[in-house]
Amino acid sequence: MAIPGTAVTFRSDRFRPILPDDSQVNPGRYGAELAFWLCTELARHGVVTSYPNYEDWGWFIEYITPNEDEFWLCCGNVDGSDDQWHCYLQTKSKGLFGGGKPRVEAAEPMLSVLDKVLAEEPSVQGIEWAAE
Repeated sequence: MAIPGTAVTFRSDRFRPILPDDSQVNPGRYGAELAFWLCTELARHGVVTSYPNYEDWGWFIEYITPNEDEFWLCCGNVDGSDDQWHCYLQTKSKGLFGGGKPRVEAAEPMLSVLDKVLAEEPSVQGIEWAAE
């Protein structure tokens, strides 16, 4: 399958935050439930990632290829929304000063499965892929 894109937006009420706003990484920054669901669903389809990690902007899961290329699948809510989501691929450098970034094509197995699990989830609507 060709890479559908490196960024996807969609709507779903399944990933709304369970905990109140003051328990989030930052007020209005959601995505823990989405990131956990994604790492579980990807693993179920044979794509192993890390457990979710967080930054002040949202959540991410790490995907490392057999060639040790590293990517983050970054996840979070669209600003001001608790039912519109955005995920995008971030390449991670192997070298100093940002050098040695892997080619996006190395993440194709994970992106293809991501496309599949989103399409199969009944609560997910309005999937739109784009190049980030």
